[in-house]
Amino acid sequence: MLQRPSENEYPKYYLPYVKLVPEGNIVTILKENLESVIGLFEGISEENALFRYAENKWSIKEVLGHITDTERIMSYRLMRAGRGDQTELAGFDENLYVQGAKSNQLLLKDLLEDFIAARNATIRLIRNMPEDAWTNIGFANKSELTTRAIAYIIAGHENHHRNIVKDRYLTKL
Repeated sequence: MLQRPSENEYPKYYLPYVKLVPEGNIVTILKENLESVIGLFEGISEENALFRYAENKWSIKEVLGHITDTERIMSYRLMRAGRGDQTELAGFDENLYVQGAKSNQLLLKDLLEDFIAARNATIRLIRNMPEDAWTNIGFANKSELTTRAIAYIIAGHENHHRNIVKDRYLTKL
């Protein structure tokens, strides 16, 4: 179905995310990642979801909110590129989004439901993307990237933050 993007299809700062995506069908990978996220966050209590592993770091709830916001933004970019829209899209300040979301005031289960809804929408978008759209080039944050690169960035970004929650948060609780 969808080939792994080459390194010239996205800005270098996304390389660590793309490298985290295993070989295989991207839709299957996104579905498996969804189950991993559900399993990880369902096992965290409301009290522990407010934990920060260091001063000035996001809480677990804020990390999940960030993953969801980024999924929505990147899915929008994927749709725009996939539809052939080459309008330059702005970047976003992740810290401003985390602050504005006020995730710590929400229940963890509600944040998880938001992620599930966003991921399911991403999966449907990718599943229904025309084959010839995967190499389309879009523009965001003063950089160009292909539709298929965005799909891999979405998967890798979530993997990255899930690993951080496991390695830096849950090991210190």
